[in-house]
Amino acid sequence: MLHDENELYHSNMNPDTEPEPISAEQVEQVRDPFSDPSARIPQAPVYPQQQSGSYYSPRSGYPAGGGYIPPTGGSGPQNGGSEDPAKKHSSHKGLKALGVFAAIAFISYSTIKCYQFANENETVRKFLGKNSSLAEELNLESNSSSSQGSSSEAETVKSSSDTESSVYTMKNWIDLAARKDSMTLPDIVDKVMPSSVGVSSTFEVERQSYSMWGYGQPQTYKASGTGTGIIMSDDGYIITNAHVIYDSQNGYGRAKEVQVVLNEDYYTGTTEYNATIVGYDTEEDIAVLKIDPAFDLVAAEFGNSDDLRVGELVVAIGNPLGFDLFGTVTTGIVSALNREVTINESTMSLIQTDTAINSGNSGGPLINSYGQVIGINSAKLSSSYGDSASIEGLCFAIPMSHAMEVVDDLINFGYVRGKPALGLTGVNVTEAISRAYGFPVGIYVSSVTEGGAAELAGIREGDVIIAINGTTVTNYEELNAAKDKYRAGDTITVTVTRSHQDVELTLILQERIPSDNN
Repeated sequence: MLHDENELYHSNMNPDTEPEPISAEQVEQVRDPFSDPSARIPQAPVYPQQQSGSYYSPRSGYPAGGGYIPPTGGSGPQNGGSEDPAKKHSSHKGLKALGVFAAIAFISYSTIKCYQFANENETVRKFLGKNSSLAEELNLESNSSSSQGSSSEAETVKSSSDTESSVYTMKNWIDLAARKDSMTLPDIVDKVMPSSVGVSSTFEVERQSYSMWGYGQPQTYKASGTGTGIIMSDDGYIITNAHVIYDSQNGYGRAKEVQVVLNEDYYTGTTEYNATIVGYDTEEDIAVLKIDPAFDLVAAEFGNSDDLRVGELVVAIGNPLGFDLFGTVTTGIVSALNREVTINESTMSLIQTDTAINSGNSGGPLINSYGQVIGINSAKLSSSYGDSASIEGLCFAIPMSHAMEVVDDLINFGYVRGKPALGLTGVNVTEAISRAYGFPVGIYVSSVTEGGAAELAGIREGDVIIAINGTTVTNYEELNAAKDKYRAGDTITVTVTRSHQDVELTLILQERIPSDNN
């Protein structure tokens, strides 16, 4: 240890003994160690003070291997040294590189081990939100029935387990919405497309002609419409919507001619056939057609719509905007089930989807992920509010479980059995009419069918119906809604106002048989 310029002590002396001072001659030799190497003190290395920013390195021991370290930007020792500074600097770079490589290797090894531990430890998996290990998610159970293809499966597992993210990016929304063991979308289309047909209806309308000389003879005009149908049997029975062949919106009524067009990609020969209307029901919005093809058709497979779940994948096939877009395929999910929707004054329980449906899709199939028809596309709601907001993606289909009951009745009887009938016609008594004529608000009976349920119950012309089974009805729509809760043969109580007195009458509902259905 250096205390001052003239007094040096041996660094290896016993601290319990008094140190012996070094002579001045020995100090001079230490100050210039290169002048006389034999004069160096062997007992302990004594280093000179740093001069001009340089010092001697004690790392290798002095005086045998001590090296000279120059100041920043300086050169080696003026009188020579025992080690090249450039070489020592290069060796430092190699050590640093080796250290960095070792650190990276350690971090990589630690990361792999941590991932394996987290994947195999149930507690850690639950904390991270994973209920199964990576092997379980990839279905790597070893209970396969045969070893065929095991090498390819191993390669698949290896490539899939390289990164954890690959497990989750393999599935899209279609896979997540589809049922277990479902078909691919192209396979679904190939299965159902041959069973999807086009329906073209021609309506005849009589309109009064007018000229400068007055009214002339009524003129007959033709109007046409298109839709979609589903082949239900190989001998030519086809299901579609009633509004495709019966127009109530414009007053055209029942179509005079109906044609069915087959998909040319799946059938050869004649693909257009005249169709017969077997039966239809406007309240159910279902119709059945029949063609006589020269060959067997591909019938659709029907599924159980009662098994549908909200969020499940569905596919629609149809002919939007006419036959120029014949066989258009769209996809979506089940948005809701058992939606009560009123269409053409008839309330129906429908499947709601966000599958794109447009004019011309009516009567087409709604398909599940097994390629089974589970609905008949029937309606789309679209309305605008102001200049910016609009409604889209609200589409509805008739559940197949209900539609098949209607179809069976239409084929076997030409109408839907069990629907109730009152046997009367009426006019709404509004608030204004009530104040003007003194009638109560309700339904004024304008006529009674001879032998019908109303006549048999004692209802007369001029009565005002005000309640059904104690529930107030104020218009014809509410009267029908109350009546349709029952079936033919059921007994209800009808309250009428007659001569300013309320009278309760017992009525047995009869079955309604449409007169223009065939």
